[in-house]
Amino acid sequence: MSYLDCAHARAPKRGQRIAGDVWLVRRVPEEDRLVCALCDGLGSGVKANVLAALTATMAVRHTADGRDPAGAARVLARTLPVCSVRGIGYAAFSLVDVDGAGRLRLSEYGNPPALLLRDGRATPIPTQAVTADGAPGRELRTGSLDLRLGDRLVVVSDGVTQAGMGARATPLGWGEAGLSAAVEEALAHDPGISAHALAEAVVAGARGVDGGAPHDDTTCGVVHLRLPRRLLVCTGAPYDLDRDQEFAWDARDFDGRKAICGGTTAEIIARVLRRRVHIQPTAHGDLPPAATLDGFDLVTEGMITLARTLALIDAGTVPIGADPAAQLARLLIDSDQIVFRVGTRINEAHQDPALPMELGIRRNLVRTLAGALRTRWTKQVEITFL
Repeated sequence: MSYLDCAHARAPKRGQRIAGDVWLVRRVPEEDRLVCALCDGLGSGVKANVLAALTATMAVRHTADGRDPAGAARVLARTLPVCSVRGIGYAAFSLVDVDGAGRLRLSEYGNPPALLLRDGRATPIPTQAVTADGAPGRELRTGSLDLRLGDRLVVVSDGVTQAGMGARATPLGWGEAGLSAAVEEALAHDPGISAHALAEAVVAGARGVDGGAPHDDTTCGVVHLRLPRRLLVCTGAPYDLDRDQEFAWDARDFDGRKAICGGTTAEIIARVLRRRVHIQPTAHGDLPPAATLDGFDLVTEGMITLARTLALIDAGTVPIGADPAAQLARLLIDSDQIVFRVGTRINEAHQDPALPMELGIRRNLVRTLAGALRTRWTKQVEITFL
C-alpha cells in the first residue's frame, strides 16, 4: 500500500513578516487523492498573501470537487485580477492532483517548472502549453505522469530559482540547475529524507544563496509517493484491568514505530512484557524526564508532555530540541499513519484542581491533537479508546 507524503517549507521576503506565497493541501480520502496548490501572489506582504490564498483556495476546491485540473487552471488564469502596471495576473500557481496509484496531473501558470526526483536524478516534468483565452502575460502549461514508488515531486515559487540574482556567483539566480543539484545532493546524503526535510533543505539552500535573507518570498512543496510510516502512541491505562495484557501485547506486535506517553502506561507494558523502564537523568525545564523501554522508540510522561506536544504541533513548524515533547512532535510529524491507543482508567492526579486547567482530560487532549495532525499536517489518524 502506497502513501502520499506531502509537506512544504517557506521563508518570507526580507523585511516582511507575512509571506506572499501560499501552499494549500486537501486530501480526498474516499478517492485516495491529494490535491495541493502553490500560489505566489504578486508583490509581497499581506496583499500578496491574500491574493495567493484566494487563488489557492479556488484551485484546490475546484480540483478536489472533481473538475479537471487543467480546466480549473484555465478558469483561474482567466479570472485572476490583472496588474495595471505589469499587465500580468495577480498570482502565479502550480496545481497538483495525484492519487495513491501515482497518477499525477499538473498545471502551472507563471511558477518555475516542477521537478521529478527519480532514482537520484532531478528532471523537469514534461508539459505542454494550453490555450487560456484572457489569461494575460503568462503561459499556462499542463502535463501528466505516472509516478513510481519512491518518486518525489518538487514544486517551488520563483523566490527559489531567482535566489542570489545579481550576485557575482549567481548573476542570473540559483536557477533550475541549482535547484536540481540541491535536491539531488539532499537525496544522496539521506536517501530516506522526508518530504518536509527535503522542502526545508531547498528553502535553506535558497536562503544561503541569498545571503541568509531572501530577496523574495521563498517556498518549496514536496510530494513523495512511498510506503507509509506508521506510529503507535499508547497513553493511559485500560479501563478494565483484565485488558492490561492485551494492551501490552498489541503494542509489542505493532508494525511501526512506538511511543508511550505516561508513567503508569509504561509500567503496565513493562510489567506484562517483563522488561524494565529506565528513567533518563537529563531534565528539560519544567517537563518530566523521558525514559527508555526495550522495543519502544520513545517513553515520556503523559498529560503534561502531550499538552506541550499539542502546542508544538499547532505551531506548524518542526520543533528543534531534545526535550520529550519535541521528540514526540517530531515522531508524529515524520509519520503518516498514526494510531492512538488511549486507556480510560481515571488517574486521580489529573483531577487535582491545583493542576493547570489546560491539561484537561486525556481523551479530549488526544482528540484535539489528532485533529491538529489531520488538518495542519494531513496525517491519517486513528484513535482507539480502551
